[in-house]
Amino acid sequence: MTSELHNVRAPVPLRRIARSLLDAVLPPQCLACPTLVDRPGRLCPDCWTRIDFVSAPYCACCGIAFEYDAGADAICGACLRERPAFDRARAAIRYSDESRDLVLGFKHGDRTHGAAAYGAWMARAGRELCQDADLITPVPLHWTRLFTRRYNQAALLGHAVASATGLAMRPDLLIRKRRTASQGRLSAAARERNLRGAFRVNGRCADDVPGRRILLVDDVLTSGATANACAKLLRRVGAATVDVLVLARAGKPR
Repeated sequence: MTSELHNVRAPVPLRRIARSLLDAVLPPQCLACPTLVDRPGRLCPDCWTRIDFVSAPYCACCGIAFEYDAGADAICGACLRERPAFDRARAAIRYSDESRDLVLGFKHGDRTHGAAAYGAWMARAGRELCQDADLITPVPLHWTRLFTRRYNQAALLGHAVASATGLAMRPDLLIRKRRTASQGRLSAAARERNLRGAFRVNGRCADDVPGRRILLVDDVLTSGATANACAKLLRRVGAATVDVLVLARAGKPR
C-alpha cells in the first residue's frame, strides 16, 4: 500500500497551479546566469548562443567534433591509431570557457537543479546510443568522495537520461573500489595508470551484464581513460557493447 501511495501523482491542473505559485515566489533562472527564464531548466537566449552544442560532423567512434564533414562513418586519427575500449561516445555540449561554469557548478557546486535539462540534452545528442542500449549505468564515485560531495553527478545524469528515454537504470552496477587521485592535471598516460584496478562489478548486479548493451554515463569525457577502464571491465564480464554518453566533451575540434 505504501509503495502504491508513493506512485500517486497530483492531477495535471494541480501540478500546474503549484508550479505557477512556486515560480511566483522563486522565479526560474537561467541554468548558466541569473537571468530569469520562462521555465526551470532552461538557458536564456544569450547563454544558449554561447553554449556549443555538439552536432555532426564528429568522429563516429569517440564523438570528437570535426572541423569539416568527412562523412558519417569517419574516424578521427586518435581512434584510428588506437580504438577505445568502448564502442561509441557522444556528448551534449563541448567543454569550453563558456560551458565550464555550467559543468563545474553541477559537478562541485550543488547546482543539481539542472540535471533533468542536461539529461534531456544528452538523450537528444545520444539518440542512437539510447535506442541501442539495454540499460544505463553511471561512472561510480569512491564512497569517500560520495560522502563529502553528497551526490554522484554521473548518477544524477544517468537517472535523468533514463527518465527521458525509459531505459532501465542500474546506479550500483559498478563500484569504485579504490580512491584515485584527481585526473584534472594528469597526462593521458598517467590517467590510465591512475585508474588501473580502480573499478569492479557489483556482485549483486553481475547477472545484468552478460549479453547486455550498456550505456555508460558520466559528466565529462576528456582523455577517455575513465570510460576505457569501465568499458574494459564491462566487456571482460560479458557486456555485448559499451557506449558512453556524457554531458560535456573536452578537446578542440579535429
